[in-house]
Amino acid sequence: MRIVVLGATGTIGGAIVQLLKEKGHEVIEASRTTQPGIDIAEPSTIDQFFDQVGEVDAIISAAGSAAFAALGQLTDDDMQLSVNNKLLGQVNMVRRGLPKLRPNGVAIITGGFLAYTPSPQTSMIAMVNAGLEGFARAAALEMTEGRRVVVVHPPWVAETAIKLGMDASPWPDATKTAEAYVTALEGTQNGVPIFVKGYEPSAS
Repeated sequence: MRIVVLGATGTIGGAIVQLLKEKGHEVIEASRTTQPGIDIAEPSTIDQFFDQVGEVDAIISAAGSAAFAALGQLTDDDMQLSVNNKLLGQVNMVRRGLPKLRPNGVAIITGGFLAYTPSPQTSMIAMVNAGLEGFARAAALEMTEGRRVVVVHPPWVAETAIKLGMDASPWPDATKTAEAYVTALEGTQNGVPIFVKGYEPSAS
């Protein structure tokens, strides 16, 4: 398969790229620094990217920034960053990439477990992640010719936890996290969230 991976230079994105290459897929690595480059906060760059890349079998987005801040300290800029980048950036990646997605192709976007288990200072993250799931559920109803759209909700990744000075022991590493994206790629799910195995939210 010919697959775009957005956020290919990131922790999760890099692990996704590695797994896909090991499986023999043609991977088009995409980020602000690649050629062609793409910045999901700038919709015109998405159009330019797909004009150059052409048709693909899958679009995987492991990119997007959102603000961590206490509710009383959130600024307008924090809110705009979260909405314009991680939320609308990924929505536009699907919407603008859809004409280049071949029949039976899949678009996979990244939410996060904070949509289900938020913690203090994550109100914008939780909102964006939940919004991405809502988008995927509704957009799936409009997919044609076997196309699918799926949201993956990863937990904290061990490598990121270490960088943030957190205890990494409860969390999967990037490679295990990347396996959830391969599950989405190889499966038949459409519009439903996918979780890293062993890190599904509780029924309660």
